Amino acid sequence: MQVFSAEEVLAIGQGLASASFRDGRATAGAAAGSVKHNEQANGADPVVIDLGRRVRLALETHPTVRALVRPVRWSNLMFSRYGPGQQYGLHADNAGMYDSSGRPLRTDVSFTLFLSDPDTYGGGALLLQDLASDREFRPLAGHAVFYATSQLHRVTPVTHGFRLACVGWVQSLIRRADQRELLFDLERARSRPEAEDSALLLDKAIGNLLRMWGED
Repeated sequence: MQVFSAEEVLAIGQGLASASFRDGRATAGAAAGSVKHNEQANGADPVVIDLGRRVRLALETHPTVRALVRPVRWSNLMFSRYGPGQQYGLHADNAGMYDSSGRPLRTDVSFTLFLSDPDTYGGGALLLQDLASDREFRPLAGHAVFYATSQLHRVTPVTHGFRLACVGWVQSLIRRADQRELLFDLERARSRPEAEDSALLLDKAIGNLLRMWGED
């Protein structure tokens, strides 16, 4: 989904140009640290803190994020940079993190906000591992991808250029992913009742409720 315009992405990039970056392994968990090879913007830098607030506000007020994710608490947001040869191997994110006030939160949903256009770097795809197949994402700058924090994922090696992104984690009002999806389907059906797929969304929601509530 698109979160920022090209002009807004440019302003974020200009802000990050003055920020200091460090080895990304400093913010990785025990398991992920061995497969994480990138750079992370210094989270104590006032410029980085301000940019993180800007991103969070844009996401919090985005209608699709509100309907799909239903956020109640956010982790500190982090800005990452990948250069040639850098990558993030297959891993799962931590089940718990901390918000900006230092309080622990449960991580239900992860996101990656892409801040580099795909024609400015090679590789660097966000790869989500599903039971059926892997899905790769290299969207336009300003677009975000949301996914369940429990999902295995990786960033493929960057072959040239630089890949900038903002990543973060959300505690949702709704703990279960299947229930969040059901509510999102109902929201879409309600917001556009004349759309061709509204009846299909309702049929899907009814079927999921029957499976959720049904007894032998």
